Amino acid sequence: MVPEPVRAALSQAQRPVCAYVYDPRVAVDRITAIRAALPAGTRVLYAVKANGNPNLLRAIAAHADGLEVASGGELALALAANAKEIAFAGPAKTDAELDAAVDAQAMIHVESAHEARRLLHLAAGRPVRAALRVNRTAETPSGSHRMTGTPTPFGIGEDDLDTVPRELNPTGFHLHAVSNNLDAAAHARFIDDAVAWSVTNAERLGIPLRYVNAGGGFGIDYTGDAHFDLDQLHIRKPPNGVTLTVEPGRFIAADAGWYATEVIDLKRNHGRWFAVLRGGTHHFRLPAAWGYSHPFTVLPVEHWPHPYTRPEVSDVPVDATGELCTPRDVLTRGQHVERLRVGDVLVFARTGAYGWDISHHEFLRHPHPEVLTVGGVG
Repeated sequence: MVPEPVRAALSQAQRPVCAYVYDPRVAVDRITAIRAALPAGTRVLYAVKANGNPNLLRAIAAHADGLEVASGGELALALAANAKEIAFAGPAKTDAELDAAVDAQAMIHVESAHEARRLLHLAAGRPVRAALRVNRTAETPSGSHRMTGTPTPFGIGEDDLDTVPRELNPTGFHLHAVSNNLDAAAHARFIDDAVAWSVTNAERLGIPLRYVNAGGGFGIDYTGDAHFDLDQLHIRKPPNGVTLTVEPGRFIAADAGWYATEVIDLKRNHGRWFAVLRGGTHHFRLPAAWGYSHPFTVLPVEHWPHPYTRPEVSDVPVDATGELCTPRDVLTRGQHVERLRVGDVLVFARTGAYGWDISHHEFLRHPHPEVLTVGGVG
């Protein structure tokens, strides 16, 4: 199902069609739903890494409690979007990034004792807002990526928390642990445990606890019917004086985007049908990176201005493949189509997060997709 505003935008797109369409209203509605599911006073930040499109970001920044960034480039985007609050994460912050984060009065998630010493030196007496990112030993919920509870470059090990310079004066912890968890009840238990752990360890370390950031990890199912059920997100209210923060990215932005690309050729090789597209994994890399088939909807295009026969197939499975010179440029394998013609457009929903932003845009130097925005938010 392609929403009518998306269809209308694509009807005016350049030919051959290759475009991302974003609807900020979808992201804003998702922020509202998340906030309603969480204890009163919980802050909802948006993880810019999921999608930094400026039009989308401005709308999100106006309705979220802030933005989470992980580079100087994302920090610049957050400032341009007038973010109410900025949290700065990332395991390899440069001196320039730390300096800019201090200037922006961002909450800096400190990844190591060495980073803490660098930060204090660079601040040169300026006020620093900091929290300790910790790689806890606790079990994490299931998901596509585990950040903690296993050897990773993220955060400070629990045994090393005593090595952080006291003069940093952190006010809490950043405990992001997993990406793309679909079990909301398990995630609620993880957040409750993260708050309890923070209370215990803040007391042990002499930290005046005011901030617990449980990270993101709210999941999206790209191929089935599972969903992260906000009605199951039963989280206890944190202690008085402690602000709980979450920072979803995928869950906010995924359903706010559609990737659309025109069928350039239909061909059969070794008994298998291929829809060859004006686009591919250099625009939407996630299916190749994660090894799954991303479902599409056929958007029929009746206009055919050419004097030669229009190729078409009916009632067959097709692979949706891209324009790159590699057999790995595949978005979907074996999806059944009732009818598909050269010149029709395949629309891939749920591509508003980790789509364009993580893709290898310059490989083969094909033109970038159009970026279209529909709807408006106040």
